[in-house]
Amino acid sequence: QVQLVESGGGLVQPGGSLRLSCAASGSIFRIYTMGWYRQAPGKQRELVAQITSGGSTDYADVVKGRFTISRDNAKNTVYLQMNSLKPEDTAVYYCRLNNGGYLYWGQGTQVTVSS
Repeated sequence: QVQLVESGGGLVQPGGSLRLSCAASGSIFRIYTMGWYRQAPGKQRELVAQITSGGSTDYADVVKGRFTISRDNAKNTVYLQMNSLKPEDTAVYYCRLNNGGYLYWGQGTQVTVSS
């Protein structure tokens, strides 16, 4: 069983920054992909960013240049540095781990960008 614990969400003003963390625990193979998804009210959950064990990254077009995903394999932790935040970034952010095709999700953390 795998558990994902998220932290770092909260309220921030437009143009501000937040850093999300997601720590995985349990039985996990060393080679895995971790990522962040988000879901705004009334919208479908969408990929924000993901990173493979080899360090390859993918970003949604709307966050490129503003968000950076990184990982610490020794800690089984993934981070999402979010800069230049916009109101449109407001959503519940979910951490996801892909371990050989088995998917595990965090409970979600609220990010609100507002004046």
